[in-house]
Amino acid sequence: MQAIDPRTLVEPDRVHRLAYTSEEIFEREIEQIFEKIWIYCGHESQVRKPGDYHTLTIGRQPMIMVRGRDNKVRVLYNRCPHRGVQLCGNTRGNVGGNFVCSYHAWSFHLDGQLESMPLMKGYEGTRLTRDNPDCHMKAAARVDSYRGFVFASLAPTGPTLAEFLGDAKVAFDDMCDRSPEGEVEVVPVCHRVVQHSNWKFFMENQMDALHPSVTHQSTGVAATRVEKKIAAASGHAPLYYHYLSAFATPFDKWDGVQTVNYPRGHGILKAYMGLRPQDPDTKAYEKLMVKAYGHDKTEEFLSRSIHHVLIYPYLSVQSPLQQLRCLRPISPSETLSEIWHFRLKGAPEAIYRRSLWYYNLVNSPATMVNADDLENWSKGQWGLQSRGGDWVSFHREFGRDTTENGTTYSNKGTSEAVMRSQFKAWLDYMTEGA
Repeated sequence: MQAIDPRTLVEPDRVHRLAYTSEEIFEREIEQIFEKIWIYCGHESQVRKPGDYHTLTIGRQPMIMVRGRDNKVRVLYNRCPHRGVQLCGNTRGNVGGNFVCSYHAWSFHLDGQLESMPLMKGYEGTRLTRDNPDCHMKAAARVDSYRGFVFASLAPTGPTLAEFLGDAKVAFDDMCDRSPEGEVEVVPVCHRVVQHSNWKFFMENQMDALHPSVTHQSTGVAATRVEKKIAAASGHAPLYYHYLSAFATPFDKWDGVQTVNYPRGHGILKAYMGLRPQDPDTKAYEKLMVKAYGHDKTEEFLSRSIHHVLIYPYLSVQSPLQQLRCLRPISPSETLSEIWHFRLKGAPEAIYRRSLWYYNLVNSPATMVNADDLENWSKGQWGLQSRGGDWVSFHREFGRDTTENGTTYSNKGTSEAVMRSQFKAWLDYMTEGA
């Protein structure tokens, strides 16, 4: 059978359903995209002490992010070079001074170098000697970090992390700049959800400004009613009702929320929520920020128009609320979503609690909002597996956006420029070297 050419699947205003359903295309995505580009591994605060580790998957490769005795963070393959047994079976922990294989007790330093193997005489005269690279844990080809966020690439060559992130690095700047100390730390509880849909549904949905008033109408309308009732009785309603009532924003208002679509598929959905109420908690927080940065810088940091930033093809960062969602594709129709939350170092507890409300009300597996999206994505996957039609439409506002220096600005918030930009990047990755 002839291989599928990805170039036959993408047209300027539509995409073939096989891009979401084909096992062959998915395997090529793993090889050409996820096991080549810079992949988010975690935050440095997840591995505070030497021996602390966090396990993850890059493409299909099991990996370990670990802090060494030299305080350097490394990313190693989670595999003993002897018989292939994974060295760390838990998601996180501390291995002490060495990695030790539970099968035959081969031991490795925290940098992956062989420390010892039992009965070494048994290997005399064989090719398995201490100076053989095959005796050591293999490391990711490249590891780098930006403002405490650690990335790795399994490809020895390619764009640097800074080049890969481009202007989308504002996701991490915006999050860290909101801290009076300029840093964040991870909250160790991570929500994990397996969505029964292709990873592209998630990425398209994050900046789809047309769907909220439809998909989340019941939640938004119900929250609006309660919000108004509380405000009428007490003079104001807690901010967390606004998190939900904002989903009932009318269509014409969504059209005024611009998306910015960068090269490589990255992008920004600009702000549509009011997140700076003039209550005592906000005023106390802003006073700390002014003390740390001065008035002008504080205003610059807190006035950025960002709801969230996408780092294509797998990361959604809601920097004003210190949330990060990372995708780990499993199959054409299964995707693991990791949902992380961060604290602003030096910020008042009330500000942390405010963002925690959003984490639990909007982004957790238990919310009505997330459930609405998951249902749509599953139904979308099922629909695309049918023979009811071959093409997925991205025609909305086609030809009406503004492009400058490779960046596309939607002139209408509900433009499907987002999806067109993402598939342009997808096709570039899938045909690189072809």
